Amino acid sequence: MEGINRIPDPAEEKQGFGYKAVLWIFRLAALLGGMAMFFPPANPGRISEKINEAASLFTTGVSRDTITNSMGRILRSQWIQDADITLLMIACCIVMAGMIACCAGACMSLGNHKMRRRGLLLPVIGAPVMGIGLFLIHQAYVSMLAHGEEVGKLDTIKLILPGGFPAFCVIAGLLFLTGLTALLMTRPETDSSVKMEMDEKYRLFLMMLPVILLSFIFAYLPIWGWRYAFFDYKPGGTIGMDNFVGLKWFGSLFNDPATVSDLIRVLRNTLIMSGLGIATSWLPIAFAVLLAEIRSTKFQRTVQTLTTIPNFISWVLVYAIAICIFSTDGFINSFLTNVLHQTGANTNYLQIADHTWLKMLLWGTWKGVGWSAIVYIAGIAGIDQQLYEAARVDGANRFRCIWHITIPGLMPTYMVMLLMGIAGILSNGMEQYLVFENAMNKDVIEVLDLYVYHIGIGQNQIPLSTVVGISKSLVGVTLLFAANGISKAVRGESII
Repeated sequence: MEGINRIPDPAEEKQGFGYKAVLWIFRLAALLGGMAMFFPPANPGRISEKINEAASLFTTGVSRDTITNSMGRILRSQWIQDADITLLMIACCIVMAGMIACCAGACMSLGNHKMRRRGLLLPVIGAPVMGIGLFLIHQAYVSMLAHGEEVGKLDTIKLILPGGFPAFCVIAGLLFLTGLTALLMTRPETDSSVKMEMDEKYRLFLMMLPVILLSFIFAYLPIWGWRYAFFDYKPGGTIGMDNFVGLKWFGSLFNDPATVSDLIRVLRNTLIMSGLGIATSWLPIAFAVLLAEIRSTKFQRTVQTLTTIPNFISWVLVYAIAICIFSTDGFINSFLTNVLHQTGANTNYLQIADHTWLKMLLWGTWKGVGWSAIVYIAGIAGIDQQLYEAARVDGANRFRCIWHITIPGLMPTYMVMLLMGIAGILSNGMEQYLVFENAMNKDVIEVLDLYVYHIGIGQNQIPLSTVVGISKSLVGVTLLFAANGISKAVRGESII
């Protein structure tokens, strides 16, 4: 309420449309530049085709291995000098520093008059810093060009001036001009006692901004890779109109009998394992209820900690634990042989394909039930305690309180989680099934995500794996909107 009910800053004044337009252009330019730092095609530092095509400005500035992993022979033969690579990385870091300053200024421009004026100083400084970084990138390019001509290896070095270079020059110029213009149009401070502050709605937006940017980088930016589905691409090759094939790979997904057979098999595994997960999705809520009924706070925290820790254990380590227990020389066979004196106790329970779906369900439940129960534990803490007191006055025992108060209070949360699980029924991960997979259980353990990994990385069929991934995403989006429609029709509430 502080941001809503605060006393207006006496230094603030109503500005005209032109001032507001300049501010919003500056903010949009800062947002565009901030996102472009992580967008590989906009990388101004990819001054050679030997630099990884997937390297962004951020990657070029912080990862020497990424930009030199295809330059081993070039660097060993001194066709490119190490100093030029170092200069390139320093220049990219300088560009990022200037861009970060401009983004900080854009955030501060959402505050009151004093904060806005202080924030508008940052692009006036940050944009020239970006210009210095871009100049150094050009100097690295010129130095590599001169040295390449000297050794006669320009065709091998393959120097280019990337399209991201002029784009960042335009962004830097736009940030400087709009920032300076807005600063000159902003009236100087008249009351030094006024503190810098920002409305609550803007503070909340800026708190969410990192999450939004990370979601864009890791969830939406990879969609750029969908273009591989329309080209006859081979690892290490290039994409161009000479290998454009249109919808060829989409057709092969349904026209090739072997591919259709594999898809039917992995879809069966995926749907069954996801179905088992949905059928047992009530376990976290049951565990949360039982945990909430423990009267000893110390014991309750101990149990919750012990059941949450497995979520942070990698599946590789889980598989190592499984080997110690279920392999031929594991605990079970050793116990049967040495304690119960049974002969022939040498079964490798991890290798056989029997009950694979059930085993994967049990391992997933052991690893995730404690973590999944956290949201329900929080939901139980949010239930009004007066409801329990009133129920006890009416003679309800603990079971009745659970059945008539706790569970109904958790049902809205459970329904949302259930519908989200239905929407993601084709996405049940890859790591668990990858580590437990072997030649004997592959037919029953290979799910859709693991199949995409196998044909993409294992068989180098990048276009076909991309097509399968696109189809899975489209089906997932369709199921999400269908689940949302069901929720709205049944519960009267939308989850989107």
